[in-house]
Amino acid sequence: MLPSLLELHLSSCQIEIIPLSMQRINLTSPLVLDMSYTGIKFPSWFFNLTSLITLDLSRNNSSDPFPNEFANFKSLEYLSLSHTGLKGQITKIIGTLCKLKFLSLSGNIFDEGIEEFWKSYSNCPNNSLESLDLSSCGMQSQLPASLGMFKSLQNLNLGENNLRGPIPYSIGNLSSLKILDFSGNDMNGSIPDSFGNLSSLRTLDLSFNNITGSIPQSLGQCSHLVSLNLSYNSWEGILTEAHFINLTKLKDFEVGSKVTDRPMSLSFDVAYDWVPPFKLHTIKIINCRIGPDFGVWLQSQTELSSVILHGNGISNFIPKEWLLKISSQVSWLDLSYNQFHGNLPSHLKFSNLISIDLSHNQLECPLPLWCSTNVSFLYLESNLFFGPIPSNIGKMMPNLIDLSLSENHLNGTIPPSVFNMQQLQLLSLRSNQFFGKLPCAWSVGSNLRFVDVGQNNLSGNIPTSLGVLSSLEVLKLNNNNFDGEIPDSLQNCSSLRSLDLGHNKLSGNIPLWIGGSNVSLLYRLHMRSNFFTGRIPQQLCNLPSLRILELSHNNLSGTIPKCLDNLFSLVNDSSSELATAPFEQATLTLKGRELVYNKTLYFVTSIDLSSNNLQGEIPEEISSLTLLGTLNLSMNQLTGKIPSKIGNLHLLETLDFSHNHLSGHIPQSLSSLTFLSHLNLSYNNLSGRIPSGSQLQTLNDLSIYMENPSL
Repeated sequence: MLPSLLELHLSSCQIEIIPLSMQRINLTSPLVLDMSYTGIKFPSWFFNLTSLITLDLSRNNSSDPFPNEFANFKSLEYLSLSHTGLKGQITKIIGTLCKLKFLSLSGNIFDEGIEEFWKSYSNCPNNSLESLDLSSCGMQSQLPASLGMFKSLQNLNLGENNLRGPIPYSIGNLSSLKILDFSGNDMNGSIPDSFGNLSSLRTLDLSFNNITGSIPQSLGQCSHLVSLNLSYNSWEGILTEAHFINLTKLKDFEVGSKVTDRPMSLSFDVAYDWVPPFKLHTIKIINCRIGPDFGVWLQSQTELSSVILHGNGISNFIPKEWLLKISSQVSWLDLSYNQFHGNLPSHLKFSNLISIDLSHNQLECPLPLWCSTNVSFLYLESNLFFGPIPSNIGKMMPNLIDLSLSENHLNGTIPPSVFNMQQLQLLSLRSNQFFGKLPCAWSVGSNLRFVDVGQNNLSGNIPTSLGVLSSLEVLKLNNNNFDGEIPDSLQNCSSLRSLDLGHNKLSGNIPLWIGGSNVSLLYRLHMRSNFFTGRIPQQLCNLPSLRILELSHNNLSGTIPKCLDNLFSLVNDSSSELATAPFEQATLTLKGRELVYNKTLYFVTSIDLSSNNLQGEIPEEISSLTLLGTLNLSMNQLTGKIPSKIGNLHLLETLDFSHNHLSGHIPQSLSSLTFLSHLNLSYNNLSGRIPSGSQLQTLNDLSIYMENPSL
């Protein structure tokens, strides 16, 4: 018996089962019991501890129903059941514990909605709840007006649920509120003006919702705000000086649109020389119009550690004095998708900088590497940067993980030190003016997952040392002057998912290993416009993930493999299992023209074998590829009939069999291709009637069937 024991802390003891010796102890009067991170079950004596004031059972991962006996703990003031896995009528029972001041139920899934909690708690005549955490509980209902009765609340966290509907006006009754988190829900409507009554509010997070309308000036009355996050919603209207004039304590400010590729509907309308009353540490403004000027209100923010000004329509110089003032403490600098122009100072030193993103601007100067050995992410693509990559970049930035310098005017040779960065995972040098050979300095143990040096003037053989990159997922060497054969060492890149060697001077046969088990993850194979000869290897049919096969404009001969129906991803939908690398881009000939694909590349399904010397008949098995979007076999020596079941390709948008020696009738099933928007059967020996069908009627270009004399 321990009659005087007031506190018992067993956190992280991993005892799971109560020892017999402990069960014999008569715990008559403990006030504090902490059994978090123990994995323990509820012992029979547990519910006799009715004097408990503090109880922490968090992170125990129980799958048991929630015990009704919890209603016995009438004296509880602090209760944490977060991430316990408990199920059942949790909120209904907890709602009877009227003395609670702190309650955390986060990370559990309730059988009932949030309204049950409010309803049961409304029976408490003088509720004194100060902190309520119901985040990540899978709740899907609306917030009731009765929310306003919790007038003692200081901390309310309902983030990461599926709450919908508007924020109730009664939120303004929570006059003691200091922290409010509604992030990661599906709330809509506008912000109620009653927010201005929350005079004690310090942290407000409404990010990742569907809130619309303008941001009310009443938010500016929350003069104690330190952190304000309104990002990833659908705002419109303007923000003026009146919104900020009283926010003297503001340190973290985030606002922006949920969709970054639509026109900016929220604008800042402040005087150029306005100096705000706050000094921010974090600023994040996405897809809101600030420009064209980089106003004094931004230049005056010299204590920033994180800067994200993305897609703000700023078309000015980046102020050098401002860069100098933030250089000592800033760790995250993102000024991407604006129209910044001019040059940048080369002498700055950013001692704490981890990420730089100046991409998609019009900056014109040598690369601003700024001598920061801590930088992990460097994104400078789509600018006007010129000159070479410094030969010692590997020593200047040894911790780089992502390096993207694509779509600039960089020249010279690629320094070998780039490939000696042990942390580097992404390397994108696409669309520059690099020349010479690709260095053979690829190192064993490299973490490289993405390499794109396409659209340059590189020449010579493909280095055999590329084969040491066992983590490589995407390799793009397209649109260069590489010659020779594909090295067999590439088969050691066992993680390879996308291989683009198009538009080079490569020769020889397509290697048989490309269809081998070592590279079975390939979903895209692009070898267009080279000098490959020989047959299309049957082994290609062994690639279950292949969705894009581009072998056009070569000197391939022989017949089309009948085993193409083994391409599982063109027969069964597996797009949900695919995800393109964030910087992967592909130019594909679809619908009769060249199209550039980025984020939507994994939706594309295409086989293009055009402009070769293929002979024989089109295999009937090709009609099994029901998910195919583009089929181009034009400019070959194919004979025989069009497969009778071609109509099975019900998602087909592009079909080109032109410039062959096909004969016979056009199958009636062709008329069932309801998505077909580009068709070319010209320059063959087809005969008979052209099938009728609603979709074919829309394709009224006479050139589709020209030079088929018997049609």
